[in-house]
Amino acid sequence: MIKIFLTTIFCINLFASQLELSGTVVSDNEKIISSRNMGFIKEVYVSEGSTVKKGDILYEIDSSSIDSNKKELELNLQILQNQLQNLELNHSRYKRLQEQDLVSKYDLEQIELNVMNTKNMIAITKTKQKEINAQYDYLKIKAPNDGLIIKKSIKAGEMAMPSFPAFVLTDLSSLLIKADISETNLNDVKINQEVNIEIPSQNFKTKGKIEAIIPNMAGMTHSFVLKISFDKGNYNIYPGMYSKISMDIK
Repeated sequence: MIKIFLTTIFCINLFASQLELSGTVVSDNEKIISSRNMGFIKEVYVSEGSTVKKGDILYEIDSSSIDSNKKELELNLQILQNQLQNLELNHSRYKRLQEQDLVSKYDLEQIELNVMNTKNMIAITKTKQKEINAQYDYLKIKAPNDGLIIKKSIKAGEMAMPSFPAFVLTDLSSLLIKADISETNLNDVKINQEVNIEIPSQNFKTKGKIEAIIPNMAGMTHSFVLKISFDKGNYNIYPGMYSKISMDIK
């Protein structure tokens, strides 16, 4: 009986072993924050390491250039409105005169055309005003979601350039572990497979699940990248932390 039991254990150990990998914690939701408008940075409200909430103002751009454009449009609109008022008075007068055959129909039509063109110009100017006013919302750059500022590339007084990276914001509620696996071990893993996770620095152990298997594009490494989801619970887990992954293979 004992001989049969030992033989069974031997067979299990013969066909089952463990694969161990090293991994790194990463955020599955990392964003580069930049502005849509060019202008001098008026104030920066956060720094590297700051925890922010969705909607928090990260930095603000000076509004001088937009203020100038807005005043110019307001002046043009006032001129056009005064011009329309005079044209409409002339139109009424010309209409009465034309009914008495004191002015030609052509002159009346020219007045009517000028009235229509001026109204169109007023409508265009008002549309531009709305566009200018909307730009004020983009002068205060806000956090798109809760997260941690892990990189800051600007300071007050500098020129903000459209699409130039100002901050990198990482979402701590959406963490994954990335690990490299060699091509020879690829048959040992599959999507949704359960794995053991350990983050030694935090004395953290849990179960994870393989979410994706992606070819490694870094040169001729002949390796693949595993993306592993896990629940960090109340532990202080941050991107960049070293992790160990182990799984049973046959």
